[in-house]
Amino acid sequence: MNEEKSAIGNRQLAMVFPGQGSQAPGMGKELAEKFPVARQVFEEADDALGFSISRLCFEGPAEELQLTENTQPAILTTSVAAYRAARENGLPAPQFVAGHSLGEYSALVAAGVLQLADAVKTVRARGQYMQQAVPVGTGAMAAVIGGELDAIEDACRKASAGQVCSVANTNSRKQVVIAGNTEAVDRAIELLKDVAKRVIKLNVSAPFHCALMKPAQEKLGAHLERLVFNEPQMPVVTNVDARVTTAPNELRDALLRQVSAPVRWMESMLLLRQEGVQTFVEIGPGRVLSGLMSQTDRDVECLNVQDATSLEVTLAELAVRDELV
Repeated sequence: MNEEKSAIGNRQLAMVFPGQGSQAPGMGKELAEKFPVARQVFEEADDALGFSISRLCFEGPAEELQLTENTQPAILTTSVAAYRAARENGLPAPQFVAGHSLGEYSALVAAGVLQLADAVKTVRARGQYMQQAVPVGTGAMAAVIGGELDAIEDACRKASAGQVCSVANTNSRKQVVIAGNTEAVDRAIELLKDVAKRVIKLNVSAPFHCALMKPAQEKLGAHLERLVFNEPQMPVVTNVDARVTTAPNELRDALLRQVSAPVRWMESMLLLRQEGVQTFVEIGPGRVLSGLMSQTDRDVECLNVQDATSLEVTLAELAVRDELV
């Protein structure tokens, strides 16, 4: 593709990587069967972890795959396998990468900042630390559909009452997630009934991206300090700051702070739009991020790569658009 024509014609391309919640048994299996480069990713992850994360991805069971300490390396491995298969088969290099929470690790492996083996071991520990930080049942999360962010934040402040309740994710113009102590989140849900269209309590094992995760953040810091962070091959948008950076130390710091800080996903995507990105390719299991983008900005092209079929479709779509430029 003629020096990849700055991705696709003169348009900017970003690749985005999903976080926890996109997992499903069977993910990555077709990629590994059809593309040797994807199979190598799963083999490398298995070797690094000392057990078969590939079996969990391909076969489940779902209950085991949903354990946070398994989910995180499983999604990371599948996403990197999809990325490498896509690039080897003609998907042009992006101008930017970004990842939703855990997905930022996938973005950093794709950008050459982290080695896959280091990343899967780190997110395995990250998942363990996050689960251990809050006893099961004492923390909760809820998705708030509709409602102004200021009103949602105000409800969280009123509901806290000496406990933790705060915004955990600003996912789109229509979806915000809150997290904290179970009682505080329940109080916020009542307050939000007059503010939002709907509030849905989420079936999660821990209250991610709030102050209750501070113990996990402290433990993870030691892991991140030991890792080598290389300069990225393309700029990265860190979701804790919704900011573009190429500085390895800033990328390390962002991974640490995001454990207990909100995921500013909508702001990150709007920033990429300001940078001129018109095409977003979601790399990894599911299409959660594509759905969130459609709630934020409908004037963008959202494609995805999660298996051989979606890869073929995405390559064909980009080829057609390249011919039109």
